[in-house]
Amino acid sequence: MTPVERLATAINARPAELLAALCGFGLFLCLFSGYFMLRPIREAMGIRGGVENLQWLFSATFLVMLAAVPLFAWLNSRVPRARYIDWVYGFFILNLLAFAALFQQAADDIWAARVFYVWISVYNLFVVSVAWSLMADVFDATQAKRLFAFIAAGASCGGLAGPALGALLVGAIGQSGLILCAALLLGVAVLAKHYLMAWRARGGAGRPGAPPSEHPREPVTGNPFSGISRVLASPYLLGISAFVILLATASTFLYFEQARLVALTFPERNQQIRVFGLIDFSVQALSLLAQLFVTGRVAEKFGLRALLAGVPLLVCLGFLGLALAPTFAMLAALMIVRRVGEYAFVRPGREMLFAPLDALTKYKAKNFIDTLVYRGGDAVSAWAKALLDMLSQGVLLAALVGAALAAAWGALGWYLGGRQEQNTPPAATKLHG
Repeated sequence: MTPVERLATAINARPAELLAALCGFGLFLCLFSGYFMLRPIREAMGIRGGVENLQWLFSATFLVMLAAVPLFAWLNSRVPRARYIDWVYGFFILNLLAFAALFQQAADDIWAARVFYVWISVYNLFVVSVAWSLMADVFDATQAKRLFAFIAAGASCGGLAGPALGALLVGAIGQSGLILCAALLLGVAVLAKHYLMAWRARGGAGRPGAPPSEHPREPVTGNPFSGISRVLASPYLLGISAFVILLATASTFLYFEQARLVALTFPERNQQIRVFGLIDFSVQALSLLAQLFVTGRVAEKFGLRALLAGVPLLVCLGFLGLALAPTFAMLAALMIVRRVGEYAFVRPGREMLFAPLDALTKYKAKNFIDTLVYRGGDAVSAWAKALLDMLSQGVLLAALVGAALAAAWGALGWYLGGRQEQNTPPAATKLHG
């Protein structure tokens, strides 16, 4: 067996798919290295504006998303699918350059911090959603089941490299320099996209003999609101939307508790950044190990249901543990379990749900779910968390509600995984034509 064949076998790829899989891995490595350089800065900026004001930042993020989603959908209807990422990532590169200049002049301005917090919350979801749309477009459903866990491992490697590079470089180049590095990495991701779209025609979802799909040199059909109407017309996509809302709710409840406990336990800003960086490093290291050695085997042996339902069950148990022992150590452990589970199991499984569907669904409907629906879930759950905190002193009531919602999240994941494994989701037939 040649070295290429050994490497392909190790990542569960065919030899002809190896370069494309590595390129997808590299694309996510670049995206997440850049983002995780900036994430500790964002978290500290959120605390600087006041933990009691976080729900306002979440609501502002949702409103920005509400305006941005139709604009990006309009762009998707006007430019060829093969060039869409060039436009989207090019726009965000310009944004990053503007923020680098802003923080060079006003590093301690509270409103600049709030704007950056909202912007990066929008930026992260958009660039990641578009990247997964690309993967669902490049690889067919069979390839996706074998390769998406390895490709997602690129995100975990980026999550390890980003905080390490940020900690190493911030003293020398400052916040503005880290933002410029993130812009450079986003440019490298654009180059990786060009290879993947070229490979798609030879060995991926657009190869000769593959099921027919819209040509990537054409824009995605529909108007700026066609993704929304597609979701509303499909029970399958509405189910995915509900799954994302429940995921966002669990994440937001835990995020608010993390911010509150970190602010109480570590009052100094540099300590907060180190704590956030340590949590990020732990999450990405464990996620990488799971993606390389566990996720694919779980998917093959137990199916997609295990990916989508197992993590919510653990989160449910974790919320019950938090209700009994509301300490920072318990909260940190639950945050790590939730985020590792999302990166290593839930996210690859969620993306597999879209692989059999058409281009309009992969780009517009999926983008609507990944951005506006997700941030809408964030905003609603942020205010719900604030209300629960008003009704009950301490974390008990919020933890019990979180456990109930996580149980519902797991049940829905079990249902959606079963429908995709049967390869008969309603959307798969109705959404063509």
